[in-house]
Amino acid sequence: MSVNQQAHTGPPYGQPQPGYQGYQQPAYGGQPLPGVPQSQYGAYNGPMPGYQQPVPPQGLVRAPPTSGAPPPASEASLPSGHLAYSQYGHEDVQNGVPASAAPMQRPPASKPFLPGSAPTPVQQYGPRPASVQQLGNHMAGMTIGTTAGTTASAPPPAGLGYGPPTSVPPVSGSGLYTPYTASPGPPPTSVSQGLPLAQPPFPGQRLPAQVLAFAPPPPSTGTGPSSYPPTTGAPRPPTLPGPPLPGQTVAGPPAFQPNHVSSPPPPPAMSGPHPGPPMGGLHGPPPPTHPPQPGYQMQQNGSFGQVRGPQPNYGGAYPGTPNYGSQPGPPPPPKRLDPDSIPSPIQVIEDDRSNRGSEPFVTGVRGQVPPLVTTNFLVKDQGNASPRYIRCTSYNIPCTSDMAKQSQVPLAAVIKPLATLPPEETLPYLVDHGESGPVRCNRCKAYMCPFMQFIEGGRRFQCCFCSCVTEVPPHYFQHLDHTGKRVDFYDRPELSLGSYEFLATVDYCKNNKFPSPPAFIFMIDVSYNAVKSGLVRLICEELKSLLDYLPREGNMEESAIRVGFVTYNKVLHFYNVKSSLAQPQMMVVSDVADMFVPLLDGFLVNVNESRTVITSLLDQIPEMFADTRETETVFAPVIQAGLEALKAAECAGKLFIFHTSLPIAEAPGKVKNRDDRKLINTDKEKTLFQPQTSFYNNLAKDCVAQGCCVDLFLFPNQYLDVATLGVVTYQTGGSIYKYAYFQLETDQDRFLSDLRRDVQKEVGFDAVMRVRTSTGIRATDFFGAFYMSNTTDVEMASLDCDKTITVEFKHDDKLSEDSGALLQCALLYTSCAGQRRLRIHNLSLNCCTQLADLYRNCETDTLINYLAKYAYRGVLSSPVKTVRDALINQCAQILACYRKNCASPSSAGQLILPECMKLLPVYLNCVLKSDVLQPGPEVTTDDRAYIRQLVTSMDVAETNVFFYPRLLPLTKADVDSDSLPAAIRNSEERLSKGDIYLLENGLNIFVWVGVNVQQGLIQNLFGVSSFSQISNTLSTLPVLENPFSKKVRSIIDMLQMQRSRYMKLIIVKQEDKLEMLFKHFLVEDKSLSGGASYVDFLCHMHKEIRQLLS
Repeated sequence: MSVNQQAHTGPPYGQPQPGYQGYQQPAYGGQPLPGVPQSQYGAYNGPMPGYQQPVPPQGLVRAPPTSGAPPPASEASLPSGHLAYSQYGHEDVQNGVPASAAPMQRPPASKPFLPGSAPTPVQQYGPRPASVQQLGNHMAGMTIGTTAGTTASAPPPAGLGYGPPTSVPPVSGSGLYTPYTASPGPPPTSVSQGLPLAQPPFPGQRLPAQVLAFAPPPPSTGTGPSSYPPTTGAPRPPTLPGPPLPGQTVAGPPAFQPNHVSSPPPPPAMSGPHPGPPMGGLHGPPPPTHPPQPGYQMQQNGSFGQVRGPQPNYGGAYPGTPNYGSQPGPPPPPKRLDPDSIPSPIQVIEDDRSNRGSEPFVTGVRGQVPPLVTTNFLVKDQGNASPRYIRCTSYNIPCTSDMAKQSQVPLAAVIKPLATLPPEETLPYLVDHGESGPVRCNRCKAYMCPFMQFIEGGRRFQCCFCSCVTEVPPHYFQHLDHTGKRVDFYDRPELSLGSYEFLATVDYCKNNKFPSPPAFIFMIDVSYNAVKSGLVRLICEELKSLLDYLPREGNMEESAIRVGFVTYNKVLHFYNVKSSLAQPQMMVVSDVADMFVPLLDGFLVNVNESRTVITSLLDQIPEMFADTRETETVFAPVIQAGLEALKAAECAGKLFIFHTSLPIAEAPGKVKNRDDRKLINTDKEKTLFQPQTSFYNNLAKDCVAQGCCVDLFLFPNQYLDVATLGVVTYQTGGSIYKYAYFQLETDQDRFLSDLRRDVQKEVGFDAVMRVRTSTGIRATDFFGAFYMSNTTDVEMASLDCDKTITVEFKHDDKLSEDSGALLQCALLYTSCAGQRRLRIHNLSLNCCTQLADLYRNCETDTLINYLAKYAYRGVLSSPVKTVRDALINQCAQILACYRKNCASPSSAGQLILPECMKLLPVYLNCVLKSDVLQPGPEVTTDDRAYIRQLVTSMDVAETNVFFYPRLLPLTKADVDSDSLPAAIRNSEERLSKGDIYLLENGLNIFVWVGVNVQQGLIQNLFGVSSFSQISNTLSTLPVLENPFSKKVRSIIDMLQMQRSRYMKLIIVKQEDKLEMLFKHFLVEDKSLSGGASYVDFLCHMHKEIRQLLS
C-alpha cells in the first residue's frame, strides 16, 4: 500500500451498518440463490485477476464510496458483468468499492479475496485503455425485450412524483448489490454486452469508467409530493402494490436486501464464486472461477424482491424531446431508469472524503490530482502550489494540440492567488533579496522556482520555462551537492516550495517610487429610500465599531489604511474629519458633471487620530438627512469623486458604495430603465447582460490605472441595472452584494456580516498578474473580475482572498512526456500596509500521448467551474440557446472521444462515462438549468446579471455547491457529535414528509419542514406548538435551550463560516408558496423553467454521444 493511503476501516460486509436498520444483508459474492439463474460473470465488484501487482501510487488515490447516501451510480443495484479491457492493467480502479478507507491495489491472482468483492473471470485484455464499469439501465435508442407493442405514454400527473417506489434497497455506501435476477415476473431484459464491473484503483490516479447500459427512455418526473421514503436513516420499502406515504416504513419480507443485519446473515445465494475468508485490510482479488460468457440476463431496474408483473408503457428509441411518462391507474407502473443506478454526486463526495480526507496531500509529485474541494484535507507544500491556490481541469495534459482538439477537454487552471489557508497550514514565506530583487530568467523573466536547473557547479541556471541559461548573481551563488541540488535548497523557500513571496524593489513600483498605504472611502446613498428603510442609520452605527478592524500587517499595532466619508443623493457631500477639528465639516459639490474633490487635507485620515470627529460625523449623518425628500440619485459621479480623492492622495484604495436606486438624475453615467422580460429567448436577450452605456467601461479603465477598486452594496426595491452599475466593480476586481427589498429586521444580520467580512478580509491593491508556462503551451484566455490592457497582464485595482482568475491554455508547440508542463503565476501587489510584493505559485503537470491518461487525471469540479464561466461570458455576445447548445455539444464530444478511444467495445445502447468524469452530465445539467442560462418566471434581469458576475470570480468549491446544492436531513443529525448528517441527493423524491431538511448553495440556506414532522421537533426548533404556527418570515432560528435547536444552529453557523458570503436563511413549509423557490434548487428534478431532470438529461447526452459516434 502507498504511504499516503489509510488502512481499511469500513465494516466488512454482513455487519450492521449505520443509517438503516432491519435489512438483511447477504454475504457478498456468496452462494447461488434458489430460483435464480446462475450468473455467467463474477459477482459485482470483483477485482480483475491477471494483473500485475501495481507500483505504489505516486499520490493519493481517489477512493471508494462510503456514505449514508442512497446507492450511488457506481454501486447500482445491478448485476456484474462484462469485463473492461485495458492496456493500463495496473491502473484500473474500482467503481463500486466497499466502504473502505483505502483503495484496493491489484495483487497477483493467487491472493485470497476480501469481503465485499468477488472474483471475475479471466479474460484476454486487448490493447484498450481505461477500464470500464457498466450499469444496466434504460436509455435511448436500444429497444430491449420488454412487453411488445407499447409506447411511451403521457407524463404522470403532478401528484405521482416518480411513481411508486421501486424496491431498491438502500445502501449506506458500503454495501453493493449483488448480481441477481429475480423471478417471478416477466423475463428480465436482456442487455447484450454484460454489466457492471468494478476494479481497483490505479496508483495515484482516478478511477476508470462507468458504463450505463440503456434501453428505452424512463418516465419523467412529476412535481407533486414524492412517493419516495427518505433515503438516509430509514429503509426503503420493498415493492408494494401502491405507493406508501413518504417517510412511511413498510413492513415486508426482507427481500434479499443487502446491508444492515444485526447478526451475521444466513449464507444468501448469490451468483458468482464463493467468498474467501474475510481479511483485515484490502488485499486483492481472488483467483478467477467462471469462464466469461457473452450475455447477461438482468432485471431492468435492478430491484430486489418480486417483480411487478409485465411492464407496459415502454417505447423503443428515444423520442426527440424528453417526454416520457407512466400511465397512472391500476396497471402496474412502468419501470424507469432508476435514479439510484446513475452516478451520484453524494457518493463520489463521500467516497473521496473517506479515502483522502485523513492523509495530508503532499505536493512533491508532478501531476498529482488533489482531493475534491468537498474533502477536508491538509496540504504539505513540497514544491508545487497547494490546490487551494491552483486547481486544474486536468493534471495530465495532451502532448499535442491535435490530441487536445480531439478530446475537447479544455485545459484550464482556476487560480486564487491570495486564498485563505486553514490555521494548520503555513502562509507563504516572504523572501527579501535586498536591493537586487528576486532572481529571474534573463529571457522570459520567470522567477526563481524549484524547477530551475543549476549547472556548472551552481554558477549558472537553466530556465525551466524557456531553457535560457542565466548567470547566478554573485550574492546568490551556492555550491551544489552530489545530486546537483544547491546545498541551501531547504533554506530557501523559492527553491523548495510551490508558493512564496518576494519583497519587490522600487523597480516594481509605479513611477519608480514606493506606494503609500491604501485608503478606504465609505460613500453612502442618503436618498429618501435609504433613509426611510433605516439603512443609513444602520451603516453609520456599524462603521463606528468596524473601523477598528481595518486590515493590518501581521504584527502591526494599528492599520495603516486611511479612511474618508462621502454621502450623496443628487449631489455629493464631502466631510472634513481632520483630527484638529472639534466638529466635522461638510462640503457640497452640486456640479456633478465636472467632479472634483473640494478638500485635500482632512478628507483621508487615520482612524485613531480622528476618532472623536469620525464618531461625531457618524452620529450626525442620520439626523442631517432624516427629513430628506430627495428620491433621485447619481452614481458615476460618486465613483469619479472617490477616484479623484485617491489620485490627489497618490494612493490606491477601495470605495465602499451603498446604493439604493436606478441613477436617473441628470449626471454623467445616467441610465434609463430598460428592463424587458420579452427579450428572453430572443436574439436580443444578450443586451440584458451588457451595460447600456460605454461610459462605465471607460471609468473602470481609469479606476484600474489608479488602483481604485469599487465594492458595491445594492439595496434595490425595483430594477437597478446591475449589468451597467456592476461594470466598474467587475473590472476593478471588486465585489457586489445585493439585498433586494431590504428590510431592517430580516436583512440586517446578513448585510452587516457581509460588510464586516468585506472590510476585514485580506486584500492586495494595484495588482498585476501574469501566468508563464513552459514551452509548448501558453495562456490564451482569462475569466474573472479584472481589466486587461494587453494580452498577457491581468490588472486588478484590488484582489481579495475570495477572488479567482481562471486561465485557459492552448498548445503552441509539442510537449514531451519526460519534461511535463509548468505553470508559474506571479502576482505583483501592494499589501494593506503599503508594501510592494510578488506572490509566486508554481505547478508542474504531466503530459501524455494516450487519451486514456488525460481522461483519468481530470477534475470534474474544476471543469464545470471553467465551463460555467465560459458559458456565462458567452451570453454577452450570443443568444442563450446557442450558448446552451455549445455546452451540451462540447460535453458530448468529450464523452464521445472517451467512448471511441478509451473504452472497451460494447453495444451502442450503453453510455460509458470516464470514472473521474462520471458526474459531468449531472453537473453540466445544473449549469444549463441555472438562472443565467434558463431563468424561471420569478428570476429578475438584475438577478441574472448579478449571478453572472458572481460566478465569474467564484472558486471551485463555490461553484460546486452553487450548481449542486448541499441537502442535509437535519432530523438525522446526531446531537451529540460535531459532525454533519450525511448529505442526500437533490431530488424531491428523497424528501420525507416527516423530516426537516437544510439546503445550502452558498447564497441561501433553506430549512424545509415536512407536513408530518413530529410536534416535539417543531417545538424544539421553532418554539411553536404546531406546523401551522411556524413563521416563514424568520431570518434566524430562535435560540432555544435544547439539544436539537443547538445542533441545528451550530450546523448553520458552521456552514456560514465555510462560505464567503452570509447566506440568507429561508424557512420553507411543505406545500407553502415558498416551496416552488425551494424546488428550484432540487437540481436532479425537472425545473419549472423547462430544465431537464438528471435522468432525462442523461438520456439526452447519450443520444448526442451516439449521434457523434455514428
